[in-house]
Formats: sequence, C-alpha cells, structure tokens
Amino acid sequence: MKYRATFIAGAAVGYVLGTRAGRERYEQIKRMTRRLMENPTVQETAGLLRARGEELAGAAKGKAGELAGAAQKRMPGQHHGEETPVDYRDPRQETSAPQ
Repeated sequence: MKYRATFIAGAAVGYVLGTRAGRERYEQIKRMTRRLMENPTVQETAGLLRARGEELAGAAKGKAGELAGAAQKRMPGQHHGEETPVDYRDPRQETSAPQ
C-alpha cells in the first residue's frame, strides 16, 4: 500500500508540473527534437548504425541456420542424404524380451 501511495503522489506531482510547463514547453521540445533528427551528422550515424544492425542480424541468422543444420544431422534416426552407420542401433527399436 505504501508503494501505491508513493506512485500516485509521484504521478500527481508529475501531472501538475507537466501541465504548468504547458504547450509552450512541449512545442520547444518538439522543435529541438526535429532539429536534432534533421542534423546531417545524426542522420549519418543513424544510417551507419542501421547498416551495422542489419549486418549483424544477417550474420546471426546465418549462424543460427548452420547450428540448426548441424544439430539436425546429429539427431538419431534422421536421414539427410547420409547413411546410418552400420554399428548404430536405434534405441527406440530395441525391445526387451519378457522374463
């Protein structure tokens, strides 16, 4: 209950202070943000980060595919163009004779 009251009090204070700042402050923040986003250096950096992110995502996707393929090849009973080793016995096929 103590945390709920603290949260409500904080939200109320934030609301009051926010409404006092009003539309003028909102517009000021909006203008500053727009100027920042239109800055050529910021745009260039964002483009580099986007390209690097796509590169890393592609590498991760390729590595995940390789790992999935390797894991699938190791699965017993799965045939992927390879013959099952002669000495391999599938434990699912083993039955024990009743005693």
